[in-house]
Amino acid sequence: MTTENMATASQAAENKAVLSGMRPTGRLHLGHYSVLENWAALQEQYDAYFFIADYHALTTAFDNSSSIAQNVYDMTLDWLAAGLDPEKSAIFVQSDVRELADLHILFSMITPLSWLERVPTYKDQVNQFAKGGKDIMTYGFLGYPLLMAADILLYRAFGVPVGEDQLPHIEFCRELARRFNHLYQKQVFPEPQALLAKIKQLPGLDGRKMSKSYDNYIVLGADQPEIEKRVRQMVTDPARIRKDDLGHPEVCMVYTYHKIYNSEEQAEIKCECEKGGIGCVACKKRLAAKLNEYMEPIRERREHFAGKPQLVQEILQAGQQKASRKAAETLALVRDAMGM
Repeated sequence: MTTENMATASQAAENKAVLSGMRPTGRLHLGHYSVLENWAALQEQYDAYFFIADYHALTTAFDNSSSIAQNVYDMTLDWLAAGLDPEKSAIFVQSDVRELADLHILFSMITPLSWLERVPTYKDQVNQFAKGGKDIMTYGFLGYPLLMAADILLYRAFGVPVGEDQLPHIEFCRELARRFNHLYQKQVFPEPQALLAKIKQLPGLDGRKMSKSYDNYIVLGADQPEIEKRVRQMVTDPARIRKDDLGHPEVCMVYTYHKIYNSEEQAEIKCECEKGGIGCVACKKRLAAKLNEYMEPIRERREHFAGKPQLVQEILQAGQQKASRKAAETLALVRDAMGM
């Protein structure tokens, strides 16, 4: 590739926006880290926008919103600790970009109600919350996919890094972009693509999905005592009663984590476990040491930013300003297309 072509390709990448977000529901855990690693890689290639979705948090926490502000701050620290770079990405709070509400309202005027009702996750989640005694039959919850589409289209993002469970929402967004462009006979919006990455699905300490609701997680940037405490709680081979019992590493969560975070010793540990040469306590101690080593740079970066709250606010403000400039451009195009 010539120097001129390389420059053109680089410029094309810079002009292509990617966007994603997370709801601020508390501290992130180790299971989120592979997602954030993917975001950090994308910020090296594209014009990246990453938002903390406080509006989306309200769709299910409208009656318990007092913790959202603290959760926003904690999530910002976790993102920075995980490698998101404010020099390369716009990191901002969703509700700080005022144009989002305008676009959401304008989209609501052209969105068929049936489109919202047919989103697969809607009825499933309504039923799940109902079992827990909570009624979330609100417009906000029904309109969640529309707000998500506004999030994406406001920045005219070409790509959205998501998991497979979010594919129906991306298809909804694509349909909405096509509908708007067709109704007003102007190509205002691109049809965004789902960017599916091979994300490591880290199981929880008990083998289930890692989740705060199961209390089976390790918080991102945990200190050494917390790591040791959590590793001691891990489920091991139930057939091993004594240290010299023959082990079955394939059913042990400790070994699962060794494979991910201690690959250089995993073969040795597997062999020792199978012949009863290493006990579960010793095996857990070795894992805790490796996890602490792995977490140290994340913890250090988090502590650095936690000690500079004014800097964190400046990062969010700078991200909001960049996002707002792009959002204002889009809203001007929308209003012009609609003749407003």
